Amino acid sequence: MDDILAPRFIDPVAARKHLEALRWPDGAECPHCGLIDATPLKGKKHREGVYQCNKCREQFTVTVGTVFERSKIPLNKWLLATHLLCASKKGMSAAQIQRMLGVTYKTAWFMMHRIREAMTPTDPAPLGGPDKFVESDEAFIGGKKKRRLSGKVAPAKKVVTLVERGGAARSFHITHVDHTNIRAALVTNAHRSSHLRTDDARFYLRIGQEFASHETTLHSNREFSRGNGNHSNNAENYFSILKRGVVGTYHHWSATHIHRYLAEFDFRYSTKDVSDRERSDEALKGIGGKRLTYRRTDKLAA
Repeated sequence: MDDILAPRFIDPVAARKHLEALRWPDGAECPHCGLIDATPLKGKKHREGVYQCNKCREQFTVTVGTVFERSKIPLNKWLLATHLLCASKKGMSAAQIQRMLGVTYKTAWFMMHRIREAMTPTDPAPLGGPDKFVESDEAFIGGKKKRRLSGKVAPAKKVVTLVERGGAARSFHITHVDHTNIRAALVTNAHRSSHLRTDDARFYLRIGQEFASHETTLHSNREFSRGNGNHSNNAENYFSILKRGVVGTYHHWSATHIHRYLAEFDFRYSTKDVSDRERSDEALKGIGGKRLTYRRTDKLAA
């Protein structure tokens, strides 16, 4: 894990320069017209880091058009929060971020959701492909008793995950674990030329016919591998990490925000073979073209 006392985590100027190098490897790019031809504005009238496009004449900074735009939080704290979330295998609670960054809980909570939005891929390509294996599995997340006098049980969230062996994971919150929902997740997010590997749930039998091949293991008989690569252990390992994160770190996910928590775990799993710094930098590269407002955290701002 990177030293949390690295300059970009304690100095706003170092943080800005680090973000500029990541987002603008070829020079400052105007978020208004897309031209890479801008002049840094200097002098007492302009704060450091402001550029003016030489074509459309609009002024901008490295955070314009990103999830960090209009934030009053110093940029070094944004980079530190991003790094901490990327480096923590089971996630990091808003309460912990509150203590480490010295911000309010409300601010920490919203910061984390903005970072998760940055982790969410835009128009991702289907998983798998010719000669590649995609595993699918489903699980029930949560379902613990609520802290209320009634003692009612909060319903478990139903999640399906797809894992490309040696590649990325992609997970979804579904209303019911059935043929319709599982098929929709699979055919939309996995290439039909993939080799599908699942457990022996009945709804996979018809779905599997739409892929290059389909093999199952009889989890109902405690069978988890038949050899020759016939297993869905990677998808199960993903859920093992996810469940530990829910129980040990987050405790509860609402249906409104679960898709962002899943994006967080998908992102860390999909980048598990790189260093914490590389993972954090990859998340920072995803901040562009996205906005999230506090009142509308269930949708991207227009």
